[in-house]
Amino acid sequence: MADEMLSVNSVRKSFGGISALDGCSLRVEEGAIVGLIGPNGAGKSTLFDVISGFVQPDAGCILFSGREILGMPAYKIARLGLVRTFQIPRSLMRMTVLENMMLGAQGQAGERIHLSLLRRGRVMAQEKDIQEKAEEILQFFDLLRMRDEYAGSLSGGQKKMLEMARALMADPRLLLLDEPFAGVNPALADRLIERIRILKERGLSMVIIEHAIPYVLALSDRLYVLNKGAVLASGHPQEVISDRRVFEAYLGEGDNAQP
Repeated sequence: MADEMLSVNSVRKSFGGISALDGCSLRVEEGAIVGLIGPNGAGKSTLFDVISGFVQPDAGCILFSGREILGMPAYKIARLGLVRTFQIPRSLMRMTVLENMMLGAQGQAGERIHLSLLRRGRVMAQEKDIQEKAEEILQFFDLLRMRDEYAGSLSGGQKKMLEMARALMADPRLLLLDEPFAGVNPALADRLIERIRILKERGLSMVIIEHAIPYVLALSDRLYVLNKGAVLASGHPQEVISDRRVFEAYLGEGDNAQP
C-alpha cells in the first residue's frame, strides 16, 4: 500500500452562515491521481482553497506527508511541496511566458536585496539555472516557441498549460489542478492528458477538479463526488460514476447545493 500524501479529515467551512464544506474528508496516496467532481456549488474549489491555505477552515484536520498544515499560510504550504492551479489562470498578462515561468521558482536569491548586491555572481548563476528549468518545462508543454510572447496573447487552452507549467517551477510533490480542461479544445486536451500521465509516471501526485467527466475517468485512480459540501461517494471511478446518488445530484439535487 502506497504512503498517504494528503489526509483531509472532517473539514468544515461556512461563509456568512452558509455551509460550504460540511465534514469533508479525502485521502490521496503517493503517486496517485484523485478526481474530484460534483455539481456547481458543491464546495470543490473551496476545498482546494482550504487545503492550499488560501482560506482557513472552521474545523477539521489536514495532514500533508504526516505534517499538520492547517493554519499555515499558502506560501509556506507551497514551499512544502503542495501547489495548486486556479480555475481562472493567474498569469501576468503583460509579462512574457518565460518571465511568468521564472516568477514561479522558489527561493530566488535575487529577491533578497542584500544578496543581489553582495553576491551578484551567485544570483546570475541561479537565474541562468532557473531559465534553463523554465525552458525545459515549456518544452514539455509545447510552449517553448512562445517563450517571448506576452502571456495575454495566449489562447485559453495555452493559458491553462502555462498555469500548470508555472506550478511545476515550484517542484511540487502534490499538485492541485482546478479545472485544467475548462476552455481547452479537444486536441489540446488530449495533449494535456498525455502530459499529466507522464507527470504521474515521474512520481507526482495530483488532485483534479473537473466538470468534463470523461477526462477525470481517463486519469483518476480514485474518484470523490462532493455535494452540498460533503463527500457523497468515493472509490473506483467507474463504480462511483454508476452510483445512482451521483446521477441524482447532477440531475437536480445539486441545484440546491451551497456555494
